[in-house]
Amino acid sequence: MHQHANFSPQDARAMAQAIRLAERGLFTVRPNPAVGCVIIDQQGETVGLGWHHQAGTPHAEVHALRMAGALAQGATAYVTLEPCSHHGRTPPCCDALVAAGVARVVIALEDPNPLVSGRGIARLKAAGVTVDVGLMASSARALNLGFLSRMERQQPFVRLKLAASLDGRTALANGQSKWITGALAREDVQRLRALSGAIITGINTVLVDDPSLTVRLPEFLSFQPLRVVLDSQLRMPETAQLFSHTGQILVVTLAEQLVSQPDKVARLRGNGALVEAVSRDETGRIDLLNLLTMLAQKFMVNDVLVEAGAQLAGAFMSAALVDELWWYTAPIVMGHDARAGLMMPEITEMDAVQRWSLLDQRWLGQDLRLRFKGGKQVCQSS
Repeated sequence: MHQHANFSPQDARAMAQAIRLAERGLFTVRPNPAVGCVIIDQQGETVGLGWHHQAGTPHAEVHALRMAGALAQGATAYVTLEPCSHHGRTPPCCDALVAAGVARVVIALEDPNPLVSGRGIARLKAAGVTVDVGLMASSARALNLGFLSRMERQQPFVRLKLAASLDGRTALANGQSKWITGALAREDVQRLRALSGAIITGINTVLVDDPSLTVRLPEFLSFQPLRVVLDSQLRMPETAQLFSHTGQILVVTLAEQLVSQPDKVARLRGNGALVEAVSRDETGRIDLLNLLTMLAQKFMVNDVLVEAGAQLAGAFMSAALVDELWWYTAPIVMGHDARAGLMMPEITEMDAVQRWSLLDQRWLGQDLRLRFKGGKQVCQSS
């Protein structure tokens, strides 16, 4: 790690501003990370501001350098993630910083991509630029938990969302669940969907509720997540409401279904769905870790939202694959016959219960949103 202990108050202010700029791209940059850049001249004046708006468009550094123009000469650039050193859809940012004559670059976080990590820093140093790394690293990590998870663990960051009554129920015995929470909580879930590269649900939810699983917030209509349906028996109805919305649908099944139901596969694909097979786990169901790996590698998904019934939600929990639990509690009581949110195997010892730590809590009208971090996870938010 290229650590530098002597950061000034100006350094801290500028990096905090760069992180706020990066946040503007959170909903629109996937599969890229959200990045912000601030350029401060030798007099301490802010001369350039930029953030990455959308994948395939110029990176944060380029926007900030364009704004700074000739004033970038001798200036300090603050970037939330190590500037890229490779030609992707855009040229390397470290070369642009060098060409502009920037004297110093302060970086919050090294690029976690093993193909890139440290190379941008090395190129800058080789060109005579002073490079300091590690300022506000934990805040920079929190910005891009999904991207970091995909690079470091080869799987997306998983959030599980549940809306429950005070007595922990998520639907009446007859299946009715509209609506447990109020309008503000439901709007919050819309933002959570918009933040996600993929939403995972199970075939039972599709058959019972016929959800659309779309983002309905006007500003994010063109950034629909991949909607993933786990369907080991390939029962997906071709009339499902999922098909009547823009955005990609992925039906995930077991390999034998591709062989035994080729006509069904062809009809689903004709409807615009992608159909993929993953391996089965020891219970004969779709292997969830295999699924997550496929979403990361084949579909470049950084963040997954699980919006599913008790069986699939419980399976993700039991497999310790949930990084964050978003639990919305409504001030209603539904009774012991109503359905629990999680179906999990019986635990017979208190030592064996899953323990979660509270990240934050927030009132949304009458509803309370609790956000928890799992204890077993590697990729943790701060």
